[in-house]
Amino acid sequence: VRNLSTKQTHSTFALHSIKMGRRPARCVRFQKNKPYIKSRFCRGVPDSKIRIYDCGAKKTNVDVFPFVAHLVSDEKEQLTACALEAARVACNKYLVKNTGKEGYHIRTRAHPFHVIRQNKMLSCAGADRLSSGMRHSFGKPMEMAARISIGQIIVSVRSKDNNAHHVIEALRRAKFKFPGRQKIMKSNKWGFTKFDREEYVKGRKEGWIRPDGCSVKYIAEHGPISEKNHVTHNSSE
Repeated sequence: VRNLSTKQTHSTFALHSIKMGRRPARCVRFQKNKPYIKSRFCRGVPDSKIRIYDCGAKKTNVDVFPFVAHLVSDEKEQLTACALEAARVACNKYLVKNTGKEGYHIRTRAHPFHVIRQNKMLSCAGADRLSSGMRHSFGKPMEMAARISIGQIIVSVRSKDNNAHHVIEALRRAKFKFPGRQKIMKSNKWGFTKFDREEYVKGRKEGWIRPDGCSVKYIAEHGPISEKNHVTHNSSE
């Protein structure tokens, strides 16, 4: 066996150690420049870690789950796809255990479209001889992130009223997967609809709100008269 010199050994070791690990999310937490999305100019972007945005009993009728709570961001920042997936898994696992598989519907409202670049640098013996430092430092696409603003909803969960405390605890556990501050807010709306509870009950009774999967259809007073559109709104109350 031929003996290698110290210089050759260091160079060989450095070449085998080029693959760099994922940097911690604190490196990409803040929104810095314009959105940088996947396009025909930005190719070779790895797939987002989060692939499922709705989980639980997502086909349950809108009338069954009146309670809804939201995890709302209190900071302008970036959330990586890994963090969104980790929060979804943590929230889902707690609710499956405490409410059953058919007792809730989780919807992740933030989508990671922003591409995170990293300038790969060597951090091993002999790296100073091989690496180019800050020359040609425009990085390669490494992961995806969602750009979040203050007051933006990150995760929403709907369920029955008797499971409200379980939903709030699940969202509290999901908070630990994100940097920055978040708030858990109970909504006055009926499920994922845009109608308040009293308005929803009145609309369902009078027929100008009709269930449509996990949301509803609003039947307007105006427009062509048909079998599906002939409701008179009682505005005297």
